[in-house]
Amino acid sequence: MTQFLIITSTKDAASLNMRNKFLDSPQYKFEHISDKWDNNILYKLTSFTDSDEEKEQFLHDNEIFLGLTNQRLIFLNKGSFNETVIDPDMMIFASRHASKTGRPSFLVHTTGNWSEDIRYGGNKKELSVGSALMLKAGYQSFLKYAEMEAVSDFSIDMEVSHHGPTNLEKPLIFMELGSTLSEWQHNRAGIIAANAIIETTLRYKHLQKEGSQKVGVGFGGTHYAPQFQKLIKKADIAISYICPKYYISELNKDLITQMLNKNLEKVDYFILDWSGINSSDKKHLFPLLKEYDLPIKKIKEF
Repeated sequence: MTQFLIITSTKDAASLNMRNKFLDSPQYKFEHISDKWDNNILYKLTSFTDSDEEKEQFLHDNEIFLGLTNQRLIFLNKGSFNETVIDPDMMIFASRHASKTGRPSFLVHTTGNWSEDIRYGGNKKELSVGSALMLKAGYQSFLKYAEMEAVSDFSIDMEVSHHGPTNLEKPLIFMELGSTLSEWQHNRAGIIAANAIIETTLRYKHLQKEGSQKVGVGFGGTHYAPQFQKLIKKADIAISYICPKYYISELNKDLITQMLNKNLEKVDYFILDWSGINSSDKKHLFPLLKEYDLPIKKIKEF
């Protein structure tokens, strides 16, 4: 059995929007249970209104809880939580996304800090525990629901690994609604994001059972990882951590080892966005990667 915990925050308008959509959804039912999580009410998904054999089996074999924290999501750490009664295997943070462009968007990513900068939570040069299959499931789920709802004005993006938390010791992804207050409170976008999060749990178990995905960790490119997005769309490749080009020079053996050891699934490849890494950074990166017995592949090789 896999126990999923969806984490929402009172400090996050988009998170509360999604939380309300979980609780008010006509497609599934969350029930309040007597236990608490982080001193707040805890809910459990008990049924799908459009249930079929696959969904019934899913709820028989797995559990989905909806938790609430009064802290900012990026600043949670393993010492943050008050007494809890559940021990989740996977965590999905339902979060806002902010950007300078203010572009309407749905986004998914793993977390971690490549440098000493911890202004946005987590520890220095530390990655969270991740799951490439969970990240791909989240990305595919956003694509599915955005297409179903025909919201062409919203972009679907997979970001590089960034910000906290980093030390929760359980695989986690952020699934975000961006990028301004208008979108954070947007009724239809909140429904899409909430539905995509539920879909992510089912899709993750499907990918896990199917066993068709090769797993990679990525290097290079820009924040929204366009080449890696194209790769996981076209190929049976799932990617967990992506270090963007502007942090390649910060990489050391410890960070590379974290990328391999903290990913839930066995990593098959180092994958490079070749044109998205400058020549001096390639000289820094290659000696590090060659210390490991793992194939180094360029995105264009898939």
